[in-house]
Amino acid sequence: MQSLDAFASEKLRALEAADLRRSLAASARGEGLWVERGGRRLLSFSCNDYLNLTRHPLLRRAATAAIEAWGTGAGASRLVTGNHPLYAELETRLARLKGSEAACVFGSGYLANTGVIPALVGAGDLVLLDALAHACIWTGARLSGAAIRSFRHNDAADAAALLTASRKDYRRALIVTEGVFSMDGDIAPLAALAELARQCDAWLMSDDAHGVGVLGQGRGSAAALGIGAGDIPLQMGTLSKALGSYGGYLCASREVIDLMHNRARTLVYSTGLPPASVAAAIAALDIIASDPGLTERPLAKARRFTALAGLSEAQSPIVPIIVGPADAALAASRRLEEEDFLVTAIRPPTVPEGTARLRLAFCAAHPDEAIERLAGLVSSFIRR
Repeated sequence: MQSLDAFASEKLRALEAADLRRSLAASARGEGLWVERGGRRLLSFSCNDYLNLTRHPLLRRAATAAIEAWGTGAGASRLVTGNHPLYAELETRLARLKGSEAACVFGSGYLANTGVIPALVGAGDLVLLDALAHACIWTGARLSGAAIRSFRHNDAADAAALLTASRKDYRRALIVTEGVFSMDGDIAPLAALAELARQCDAWLMSDDAHGVGVLGQGRGSAAALGIGAGDIPLQMGTLSKALGSYGGYLCASREVIDLMHNRARTLVYSTGLPPASVAAAIAALDIIASDPGLTERPLAKARRFTALAGLSEAQSPIVPIIVGPADAALAASRRLEEEDFLVTAIRPPTVPEGTARLRLAFCAAHPDEAIERLAGLVSSFIRR
């Protein structure tokens, strides 16, 4: 135990010296966008609850009713006894939203990516990833045992050069990208990647965790770009951001979804989601369908901010302010906290070295006057 503790202490000291040590801060999210942290009440611009649905009365009522009907937990994996009746409705609704034949819900977005990729490719296959793809995409690729190549961020030409040069060496090829990149807020060149997949007999998978609910009238980044579901046969996403609940999903053909039921280890060997989470996600889809204007507000708020701050127009509700060194990003975050804003500093390894940043996430309910004040503060950082 002494050697283990010494190892942990040494690692923590190294992180501290590099301004990379992290700690958990109790954050009580109240009504609206306010967070109580460290005895202070802060307006959060660091939350992925883009449509402010986590406390919506319809979601609360749906979750409560599900607990009354089905209890607090699933009780087992979905293949044993944990596949409660609410799943069928949610998966039907997700498939309809994304224009696919079927859907499969996982315990989280991380579990979806780390289960789907190894179920599709393995030794002798190739996974081609955007260099800035989410950590769970990289984890899923590594778990698969397939060869991994990465292309420059959002550079379809680089992806094409890599794939055309090596495609003949592998049985199967899978291209994976985020639809909306979680740390940069930009949108992948999905049309070009879909064409590349067609030309090279590859499969395209898009992680649209930050696109569903806020782009393309809620249908996501592909819909916003006018790309049909047939061009992206593997559409992954999450229930924990714009949908205000918890869980992940894959939308695909019925054959692919049936394969997930049999081969995706993170589904087969994980307890099912609590009924309340599934019911809340269904209620969120009801709201998105009935109020398309709601889905447009997060991006509109982000674009108001970028216009006021003199930044390039936002492509999504995520706006990064690249600061550079980790200590400078921490100092900028503390400065905003002094002004009653919560904007968390994002540091390596979440982002590449030298690109520590403030990551702003805009929600439908952010007040315009707060956005104006925040833009003025952030502009002062940029001018420095």
